[in-house]
Amino acid sequence: MQSIDNKLVSRIYGQQRGWVFSKNDFLDLGSDAAIRKALSRLETKGTIRRVLRGVYDYPRISTLLNEPMGADLDELASALARKSGWRIQPSENTALNQLGLSTQVPAQSVYLSDGPSKAYEIGNRQLVFKKRSLKESGFKLRESELVVQALKALGQERIDANVCRKLSEKWTPDLWQKILRDSKTAPAWVCDVIRNIAKEKKS
Repeated sequence: MQSIDNKLVSRIYGQQRGWVFSKNDFLDLGSDAAIRKALSRLETKGTIRRVLRGVYDYPRISTLLNEPMGADLDELASALARKSGWRIQPSENTALNQLGLSTQVPAQSVYLSDGPSKAYEIGNRQLVFKKRSLKESGFKLRESELVVQALKALGQERIDANVCRKLSEKWTPDLWQKILRDSKTAPAWVCDVIRNIAKEKKS
């Protein structure tokens, strides 16, 4: 029978490096106390890294420096949302940056949330949650949230062939079809842009 530590390691290794998690992501494997102790042991061994109190990551490794990179703030935002039961979505500028449509390197990543407004200092970066009424929170796909928010950040008048090309290259034709079906609550002009990209990818 697998030990609780091995069960956790198996799940962690099953994720890509950069995954951020809390005890809540393992409660189907054992008791709350057992999971807490196992995470503490894995941190001591260096298998995982503590990012915030009760939150850990499976660190990405820099191929250039051969050392752990900073925590992925998008993964951290998702882990905190799962841990606290919040619904979140990236702000428009954060989505722009994540999709490579902005050349600016932001000092903070901002997420809209139906939870409380909070800010976390992560090294020299800041992760910010702003309490908002999430009118467009019904997306099933993370990619849908990103592309809708990014397009809204740019505005209809700034959507050109170059923007569409960059977005098109992000995902497969099948995924674009799923994004199209998932984005029906977005503004009409946003849906039109997504529809055109999905059509081009399919042809």
